Parts: sequence; structure tokens; C-alpha cells
Amino acid sequence: MRVHDTPACAGMRAGTSARMEIYLVGGAVRDRLLDLPVAERDWVVVGATPDEMLAQGYTQVGKDFPVFLHPDSKEEYALARTERKTGHGYTGFDVCAGPDVTLEDDLQRRDLTINAMAENAGGELVDPCGGAEDLANGVLRHVSPAFVEDPVRILRVARFAARFAHYGFHVAHETNVLMREMVAAGEVDYLVPERVWAELVKALGTRTPTRFFDVLSGCNALPMLFPRLVTRYADDTAHGDDSIRLPVLAAACDLSDATGVRFAALACDMNGDGDWLDDFCAQYKVPNSYRQLALLATRYRQPVHEFATLSAEEVLEVLEGLDAFRRGERIRDFLQVCEADARSTNPGSTDYPQAQQLRGALAAAVNVEVDTGKKSGKEIGEAIRQARIEAISKTL
Repeated sequence: MRVHDTPACAGMRAGTSARMEIYLVGGAVRDRLLDLPVAERDWVVVGATPDEMLAQGYTQVGKDFPVFLHPDSKEEYALARTERKTGHGYTGFDVCAGPDVTLEDDLQRRDLTINAMAENAGGELVDPCGGAEDLANGVLRHVSPAFVEDPVRILRVARFAARFAHYGFHVAHETNVLMREMVAAGEVDYLVPERVWAELVKALGTRTPTRFFDVLSGCNALPMLFPRLVTRYADDTAHGDDSIRLPVLAAACDLSDATGVRFAALACDMNGDGDWLDDFCAQYKVPNSYRQLALLATRYRQPVHEFATLSAEEVLEVLEGLDAFRRGERIRDFLQVCEADARSTNPGSTDYPQAQQLRGALAAAVNVEVDTGKKSGKEIGEAIRQARIEAISKTL
């Protein structure tokens, strides 16, 4: 990515603005109009140079384009900029940032109209792309044909669809057409694994994460990004139902907001033979904490479902497999995935007695006392094991 901060970039008007103007932009404006809490605020500065920002006490960060931290609030202030596509992927851009770039120029480079609104210092809305109308109508619509230049936007549209699904938001037909064209052109192949994972985690943290995969399926990106989910697609056109069948993930959303629990539930929906989960986690550089919980859920949820049929020795094997004696904090998240899996096949159920049974067995096994006497290390280990089996047997 190349950056220019000269007063006159190629294709821009010559001359500079005589005064600096600062605007609140993007998600903060959108969320305020939706009466949602504003988590963070981003600002665009028009009519300024990097030297002028530094002179006012701002600290420059970011190498790709001029972004500065406010000396007091530490919020990000970016110089207004434009972008021109120069290559594949989301890094192949020529960026122009200078005092002659207008607010409208900056807003035109954004992905969706609902993210291309701004407020001036007086709180007045600046909306050259019709974002407020699309927000009111629940439409996710691209700002300009330049949307196709950044494949990350496919993931972002899917994520916003998941975040605002309960408001009835949908992807505009013409935007879905562009997304399909991007997939057909191979732009998805240039997405780096870390960015795919980052957007997936954000989607899992939304109210309706299954919608994320619906949108990816609708633009044909699902087979490239999450091929194991293709078989979960229900093409039931007779009933107008074309959604992804992810029942464990859907049930997990009723039980936990934790993205780790939801990822493990998604892994249960994708479950199959072989080392596919290890391969998936390696491909997308999934953090180890997410990977471990997902592996435990896919391996041990079925024995827990069948808890009433297990012997004390088999229960101990499950607890040891979960590393419950050293990592007892995992049990809560693991059992939430198990309960979500059980609910996925029995949607009306709100009871999962196996959770309390497993906790009871763990508590009994943890509290055993063994007289070590003159036993060797191996003998002590076996004595503890037998004591735990006896304690678990009593709980059964």
C-alpha cells in the first residue's frame, strides 16, 4: 500500500483548505442513530497536514495512512483520504491523504452507506450516500462500485447482517450481485487467515451469528471459506427457507455470550471424521483456547450425553480427558456446549441433568484422601485413581 500526503494527489483538486474541520464518522454515528451504545468513536480530519496534527499535540500511529491519537482522549483521528485499487486483496491500494481531500471524498471510499455518515462539531448529520434512509429501511447497501476492490467487505457485510438481523436488516440485491462477482473473480483467495478469523469471532459475538453464514452462502463465498458448512445449507425454496442449519450454534446463543463457547458449538455443527478441526484451526490460526474447547466438545459431548450409562471408571476417563483436575474452569464452558448440543436435537428442552451429574462426580473425585504411606510415585497415582473411582461410584 502506497501513501501520498502531498497537497495535490493524482485525480484530486489542487490547493489546500484554509481551516481544519473534524467530524465524527462511521460506526459511532450509525449506532447513535440506532440508539445503541457507542463503544468507540472514530474521527476524520479535513483540511490538515500531518505536520499540523503533530504541532497540536497529536501522536501519529499507523504506517498505511496518517492516523493520529488525540493527546487527551487517545481516540483515533485520521486525515481524510481516498483509495485507488492497484492490486489484489485488501492491501493493494494507493492511498491519497492530504488537506485537499474533502469529507465527501472520504465517505465515498467506505463500504456501506450506513457506515458512510458523519456528524460535524454541531452534531448535524452529513449523509451524502443516503445512509440514514438505508438505516431506517434495514438495508445493507454498498456505497459505490469501488466496493469490489476489497474482499474483506464480503465478511463485513455478512457480519453486519448478523449483528442487525434482529432489526430485520437484509443485503441489498445489487450489493449481493457485487459480492458474487468478487467471489467469481477469485478475490476471496486473497483474504489472509487472520482477517477471516477476526471477522468470524466478531460475528460469533453478535446476536444472530448464524446469519453470517447465510450471507456468505448467498454470495457463494461459503465453499471457499467454510467448506464443511456447505452440507448444512438447506435449499428449501418451496418454503422460502434458504438458511444454514446450525442448530448447536443457535442453541448456544441462548446459553452463552462467550465466543469460545459459540465457536465450539459451531465445531459441533461442522463435526465429522478425521483431523478436520486441527486442520481448520491451523488454516485460520485459531487461538489455542478456542481450539482446545472445540476439540473437547467434539470428542466428549456424546459420552456426557450418555452419562447415565457410564461406569465410574468411564466417568473418570472423561474427567481426565477434559483435564478437569487441573483445569476445572473449563467445565462450565464445556457443559454449556454439551447442553446446546442436546437442545439442538430437542429444542423444547430446558433441562440438562448431565451437567449437575458431571459436576458432582468431579467434586467427589477431587475431594478424595489417600494414605500415601511408603508408596512409590506410581503406587500413589494408582491409589488416587482407585479412590476417585470409588468416590464417583458413590455419586452414581
